[in-house]
Amino acid sequence: MLLHDKDIREPLFEYLEETFGKVRILEEKTMGRSRADVVMVTTDALIGIEIKSDADTYARLARQVKDYDKYYDYNYAVIGSTHGHHIREHIPPYWGVITVELIDGCFDFYVLRKPAPNPKVKLAKQLEILWRPELAALQKQNQMPKYSNRGKAFVIRKLMERVDAGIIEKKALKKQISDLLFERDYTIFE
Repeated sequence: MLLHDKDIREPLFEYLEETFGKVRILEEKTMGRSRADVVMVTTDALIGIEIKSDADTYARLARQVKDYDKYYDYNYAVIGSTHGHHIREHIPPYWGVITVELIDGCFDFYVLRKPAPNPKVKLAKQLEILWRPELAALQKQNQMPKYSNRGKAFVIRKLMERVDAGIIEKKALKKQISDLLFERDYTIFE
């Protein structure tokens, strides 16, 4: 049976929660000119996940890889079995690969390759994922002025200046980003 994206998502989320423990799943997150299928937030990393179901092609993957690489600490391609022999030709060697098959009515996930740290991730791009109120929380946590009349780009630039100057530790800021994404409240739009 050919698996489609919609078939894979919910079982994938269950697998990720069982495998990684405490995670927050964000779906269809815009990143540059692409859209991440899944962003998994862990306590210390942002992980991008591109789903390539049996019905998908590699047509947009080269552009998507470039965008994923700017935003996420680690990246995975989750693939239907039809992509098993060719996915490595289309993704960098530091990307992880998880295969998914339907066996006896159950979804079977297998880590074909673990990811290595993404050498191209940009902290400023990760800050772009945050909403303006979340950036305000970062400013407060890091004893910065409010800049209440300034936009996201200005605040991100000021945060990055403090990281570059050693005033804010990069690892601590990444942890704060993860914490804020864990706490993100979508009910404010209901």
